[in-house]
Amino acid sequence: MLNAHGSYTALVTPFTEAGAVDWKAFEKLIERQITHGTHGIIPVGTTGESPTLSMEEHKEVIHQTVALADGRVKVLAGTGSNSTAEAIELTLYAEDAGADGALLVTPYYNKPTQEGLFQHFAAIHAATQLPLMLYDVPGRTVTRLPDDLVRRLHAEFPRFFGLKDATGDLNRPLALRQSMPATFRLFSGEDGTVLPFYIQGGNGCISVVSNVAPSLCRDLYDAASSSHWAEAQRINALLFPLAQALFLETSPAPVKYALSRLKLCGETLRLPLVPCGAATRAAVDGALAHAGLV
Repeated sequence: MLNAHGSYTALVTPFTEAGAVDWKAFEKLIERQITHGTHGIIPVGTTGESPTLSMEEHKEVIHQTVALADGRVKVLAGTGSNSTAEAIELTLYAEDAGADGALLVTPYYNKPTQEGLFQHFAAIHAATQLPLMLYDVPGRTVTRLPDDLVRRLHAEFPRFFGLKDATGDLNRPLALRQSMPATFRLFSGEDGTVLPFYIQGGNGCISVVSNVAPSLCRDLYDAASSSHWAEAQRINALLFPLAQALFLETSPAPVKYALSRLKLCGETLRLPLVPCGAATRAAVDGALAHAGLV
């Protein structure tokens, strides 16, 4: 069981203008996250452009994240796939590399049945000793992970220690909190609703915004977890325009633009993703200024 809590960053994978992984910028991003108090890092998730990384690149990003974090923060490696065999291979690699756990998105595109989902996650669990976090993001995968299946997986395989919920359903954390052990970790995957998610029983957030504003995201969690609600509302108001602007176009295009404005990395993406347009750039610029970051 992994007692995860707090502000975790769904880290971008920076690229050079030529399209290779920019390891110098990657190190800078991780050091900034740690210096600014982030509780954990999630490499090679959706925000890390895992769909367009080769298997070798995916593994190297995990390896470099673990090495650079050096035990200072938790590392949950994104190892999910719509191929069970590929997910097992990546999860085993993350275990060997020294990751603290793995984040497993529901299989996408092939739309398994609920029993297929159960068997997929059960097979991954059987292959590894890592703590495993489920990830439900039907807007990306077109596959929903219902609460009954979350409860079944945790009951049969307790190393499924938590859920990243990106459904936007704010009834869900309270419903799961009331029907599952207190040790089960509930993380928001939606920056715009993270404060009410905390109020409803959430333990943390896996955030895109925290790529840009790690200190503020950490402070929001600290205020909420201490029941300092006025301070939490003040910070949330600073972050809310970023939570909107960074999703005006397909992520991570807007967040990479924001990071380029902060001179932390370039905004290069891999096709079929492209840099965001003028209207989104203007919105991101305004949100950065509102949050006091530029």
